[in-house]
Amino acid sequence: MPTITTTDGTEIFYKDWGSGQPIVFSHGWPLSADDWDAQLMFFLLHGYRVIAHDRRGHGRSAQVADGHDMDHYADDLAALTEHLDLHDAVHVGHSTGGGEVVHYIARHGESRVAKAAIISAVPPLMVQTEANPGGLPKSVFDGFQDQTAQHRSQLYRDLAEGPFYGFNRPGVEASEAIIENWWRQGMMGGAKAHYDGIVAFSQTDFTGDLKKITVPVLVMHGDDDQIVPYADSAPLSAALLHNGTLKTYAGFPHGMPTTQAETINADLLEFIQA
Repeated sequence: MPTITTTDGTEIFYKDWGSGQPIVFSHGWPLSADDWDAQLMFFLLHGYRVIAHDRRGHGRSAQVADGHDMDHYADDLAALTEHLDLHDAVHVGHSTGGGEVVHYIARHGESRVAKAAIISAVPPLMVQTEANPGGLPKSVFDGFQDQTAQHRSQLYRDLAEGPFYGFNRPGVEASEAIIENWWRQGMMGGAKAHYDGIVAFSQTDFTGDLKKITVPVLVMHGDDDQIVPYADSAPLSAALLHNGTLKTYAGFPHGMPTTQAETINADLLEFIQA
């Protein structure tokens, strides 16, 4: 398996297919690069070089005990882009991966980056604070941590068959294959990484990062996102960016890159080619 080893000795698995302009995909919690299958194949067949890695502690990457925070996530992504010597890259991040992309660009600069897209992403800040009254109470994330520590197999089943893809909405037909694939990816990763990652995606404030970014960024979000509520995320992120474009999808769920792949892929392609 292709891997890199970071400066702190963590082995990171990645996929690197095709040639042409590179598109780098950062996955959400608690998944893996496999969650991008529909995008990897679509853009590969459209002549792009597609790259996706398993975040540390996730998928096939090393299940290390430490480093499950946005600084390490961003630094691991930087190590990958440097190892592959990527230039003029488009970075695409879903959910936690959107935070990773934003933090990477702000922390490591734009010299290798052409554009970015963040989908159903966690910035600017998920948790409720005095400065962020529209956020979700910390108790929500504490509950997720408790469930991850005690019975994450059941939690991952519940999330996949319920709010993640909107399969709990009236009239929405659930896909058992999608549910099982989500559960499979989650259980491949390490419980410690997933436990710590909840703090990383919920309590990291990306406001300063968003303000630093000058490359074009497409902010894509469904208004029926039950995981990262729309009103306190996408519109605020787009407003903070120097060159941000907000694209809102009526009725789309959090996992829309999978359930609405045809629409998302077409819009990403149009943005990249513009």
